[in-house]
Amino acid sequence: MTEDHCGVAEAPSRAGARMQLVLAGNPNVGKTTLFNALTGSRAKVSNYPGITVERRAGQLVLPSGLADLHDLPGTYSLSSRSVEEQVAFDAIVGLGGAPLPDAIVLCIDAAQIARSAYLLLQCMELGARCVVAMTMIDEAGTATPDARALGEVLGCEVVPVTARTGKGLDELRAAIDRALRKDRIAQWRWTPSAPLRAHLDAVRAALPLPWTTAARHGSALPGGDDALAAWAMACIDGDDELEVPAPLRAAASARTIDRACDDEAVLGRWDWLDREIPPLVAHRTDRSRTERIDRVLLHRVFGFVAFIGVMTIVFMSLFWWAAPVMDGIDKGFKWLGGELRIGLGEGVFTDFLVSGLIGGVGAVMVFLPQILLLFLFLGFLEDCGYLARVAYLMDRIMRTMNLHGRAFVPMLSGFACAVPAIMATRTMERRRDRILTMMVVPLMTCSARLPVYTLIIGALIPGARIYQGLLMVGMYLFSACTALAAAWVMSRTVKPLRAKRMPFLIELPPYRWPRIPDVLRMMWGKSSMFLREAGTVILACSIALWALLYFPRQLPDAAPDYAALIAHAPSDDVKETLAAEKQAAHLENSFGGRIGHAIEPLISPLGFDWKIGVGIIGAFAAREVFVSTLGIVYSVGADADEESEPLRKALRDAKRSDGQRAYSPLVGLSLMIFFALAMQCMSTLAVVRRETGGLRWPIFLMTYMTVLAWIASFVVYQGGRLLGFG
Repeated sequence: MTEDHCGVAEAPSRAGARMQLVLAGNPNVGKTTLFNALTGSRAKVSNYPGITVERRAGQLVLPSGLADLHDLPGTYSLSSRSVEEQVAFDAIVGLGGAPLPDAIVLCIDAAQIARSAYLLLQCMELGARCVVAMTMIDEAGTATPDARALGEVLGCEVVPVTARTGKGLDELRAAIDRALRKDRIAQWRWTPSAPLRAHLDAVRAALPLPWTTAARHGSALPGGDDALAAWAMACIDGDDELEVPAPLRAAASARTIDRACDDEAVLGRWDWLDREIPPLVAHRTDRSRTERIDRVLLHRVFGFVAFIGVMTIVFMSLFWWAAPVMDGIDKGFKWLGGELRIGLGEGVFTDFLVSGLIGGVGAVMVFLPQILLLFLFLGFLEDCGYLARVAYLMDRIMRTMNLHGRAFVPMLSGFACAVPAIMATRTMERRRDRILTMMVVPLMTCSARLPVYTLIIGALIPGARIYQGLLMVGMYLFSACTALAAAWVMSRTVKPLRAKRMPFLIELPPYRWPRIPDVLRMMWGKSSMFLREAGTVILACSIALWALLYFPRQLPDAAPDYAALIAHAPSDDVKETLAAEKQAAHLENSFGGRIGHAIEPLISPLGFDWKIGVGIIGAFAAREVFVSTLGIVYSVGADADEESEPLRKALRDAKRSDGQRAYSPLVGLSLMIFFALAMQCMSTLAVVRRETGGLRWPIFLMTYMTVLAWIASFVVYQGGRLLGFG
């Protein structure tokens, strides 16, 4: 290796095929904006296999033809410390099923040249064809270095671009086209010492023969042995959480490469950057505006006041502002179902169409307003730079429970709905942090629990309204404390979540006015993904649950002849009463009703009977369905809501077989605790499955929350009885 470059040349790959390009760079350097400007409406969103990292891919028009451009997750180096950075590493070197890129477009912040160029040096050491897109030149102003001079120092073309206005995009396309016609050469800007060279040779000897052969021929790692050495060093420099090939891991564990050698590589690059880059920068970037704003927003007192104000607006939007639209969607689907029922008449097909299909679609669409609003706010806050400040402020609190600072926003959003809240965990970089947050977000008191609490408090909890209101507030506090405690316990007991806490390092980007088209595009992209992927699961579960509570339709022989009774009823009121009783009889005889009877021995220690069991089964579609299911069970009608006095009276007057009151205040408290902790939401499970890429975590979530709910309700009910409150 020499100071300038060394390696082997090779001819351009993929002759006759469409070129594969990757767009890489640090976070917050305008990469996504540039990607959208280069690909336009041809962009699409897909997923990396098995993880929740989105890969944007689009067509790029070059002077020589079309190329595929892949937008990678932001990373500061190839020394992967998170799964997202591992994805970027795999894409750059062509591992994990990713095609080897024909060229890499590196976005470099004009105001942070040295920091951004570190990743470029690593890519050039791998022998990659590189082109630099120098972004943020409007913010750097007079501090922007001369592109030609910078290119001569770095060893590749540098093109200044302003993606929002389109300035420099044609020049960038031409530079990429020229780079594709060049040979691959591994360029090293620093000289490794003899001990480091010996360590790298030992690692190379530990690699399987096909890897070293492929590297020498350029088919996997272009640039020959020098590129292979750089690749091996980048692999071993990764975190224990990442998948590193066994031979390299064995070599590292045998101290083939020690920390001193790792430091030598890092310091060697930084020494070169610190020596070569400063002479090219004439002035320091003016960030006085950002610093003035941060004096307020990061203040120990005023920063939290501003944060509470912003989060209040976000929370109100999800909780109250979206409510009219959600109610409108719900009423619209109910109106459509009612009209179809009138037009088609009663029957199995009509019930399937109205209650199963249309009801299932409505169960999906009703979440859309909250999801749109949540991602609108998150996109705006992230683009303007404030979301990074939120993570910094809250990390001091959240880290005591082993949660990431950014977990606060999803947990707060969970008070409105767990579905958009779980999707909001995408703002966290590390998979472990995202999953841990997903596991506790459903414990937050979402808006769907409110009808259940309102019904139980109004029907079973005596006392003045102020005490009933305090109990409602207590349920909110109980859920928040339980979620934090659960995070603390799981981070210490669940092996995949026990990963060591990474040092909290976060870049605080300069404040920028968000580009509204990009925010709207992101908002709709993530929302439409929910409709496509999670929505299909929710729809299927809704139809299955409808069938469970609908079939079989034949009543037992001992049941009254409701058809004859209704036909001879003396008044419409009597007909409605008989129709409600018939509906209740069908529900009790359904598969769901039979399951309710079957689980009664399991839930009776909690103070529940089979009727509550049927309500719990129905609530799996959505927690608020518990209210309407009880309305059917008690012959009040499916249109009963939490304010329905007939349903409240029916619950208060319900008797056990021994004549005792079925539902005491203690039973009501036990039921509220159960609903606070149980996983009674198929939509949440569907989203967790989509976000985690499998069934493992949804099953774990369902299991631990159900067990926790049963134990807590058992302690409350049986403990209350022992204390004489039964």
